[in-house]
Amino acid sequence: MNYCFECGAKLKKKLIDGVERYFCKLSHCNYVNWDNPVPVVAAIIRYQDKILLAQNTSWPDGRYSFITGYLERCEQPEVAVIREVSEELGLDAKIDRFIGHFIFHDKNQILIVYAVTAQGEIKLNHELVSFKLFSEQDILGYMFSFPTFAQSIIKKYLPK
Repeated sequence: MNYCFECGAKLKKKLIDGVERYFCKLSHCNYVNWDNPVPVVAAIIRYQDKILLAQNTSWPDGRYSFITGYLERCEQPEVAVIREVSEELGLDAKIDRFIGHFIFHDKNQILIVYAVTAQGEIKLNHELVSFKLFSEQDILGYMFSFPTFAQSIIKKYLPK
């Protein structure tokens, strides 16, 4: 962001609350870009006793990950994760448990992750190219694009 969201003036950087942030330099405008993380829901999907990962249309071949989506205004995360599974895969899902929340620094997101069980016939929407089913053993060895981040989620999901 280069210009003030409030008045259109060019933004400057300075230390605010111990963090370098963009702010509006005009005295009549108090705008600060706090750069808060974006809430995203993620589903670790159990489908036919396997873990389902999907490939987004914009990703390179062989890259699979969880089903994710932005939390919409006034939407409960539990509702959002079920909606995303339905929209992207055409599956009926139910939440098994909350896995946790994880900070994804690379995209300034907070992922709210649930384990879900899904059933039905998979019908990929326009966002997805393909899907892949993994055993618990195989998922532990899968090299995600962000391996440390994704593996920390998988390890919290899998029984000990």
